Amino acid sequence: MPPRLDGFLALTDDDWDWALTINFLAAVRTTRAALPYLLDRAPATIVTVSSVNAFLPDPAVIDYSAAKGALTNFCKSLSKEFGPRGVRVNTVSPGPVETDLWLGDDGVAATVARAKEGHPEEVAKQAAAQASTGRFTHPQEVADVVLLLASDRAGNITGTDVLIDGGLVKTL
Repeated sequence: MPPRLDGFLALTDDDWDWALTINFLAAVRTTRAALPYLLDRAPATIVTVSSVNAFLPDPAVIDYSAAKGALTNFCKSLSKEFGPRGVRVNTVSPGPVETDLWLGDDGVAATVARAKEGHPEEVAKQAAAQASTGRFTHPQEVADVVLLLASDRAGNITGTDVLIDGGLVKTL
């Protein structure tokens, strides 16, 4: 998910192909391959990781946002088709997560800082401050939500997108 700081017109078809393949079509292809086996062994569950960018578009990651929007829509559609057949489908949508994607040497914070002649730590601090909790989500918190949704403890949850963003998204 490299930030597209030069704007939409700078994105090539190759950029779009990469973003859609990695962030959407990989899940489509994996799901298509797995579903026959899941249906044979129902009840079963599919959990995909989307993003707040699915419904919180950002011009700097327009290709990523579009791909994650497609992923969330795809999973909701699958939940309607396959829920009655015993396969639950849900998504988890994290905001910024404390990983190299955001905080690494070539991560979002460093890329934005280089473009603005700033410091990655300051970019990360500003991003974290947008959340009500004032921090990034920890990877284990995302994993815990995925694990819950995949478990029998969430046996009647399907077609749901669980937001884990520390209150970043302020709308209902």
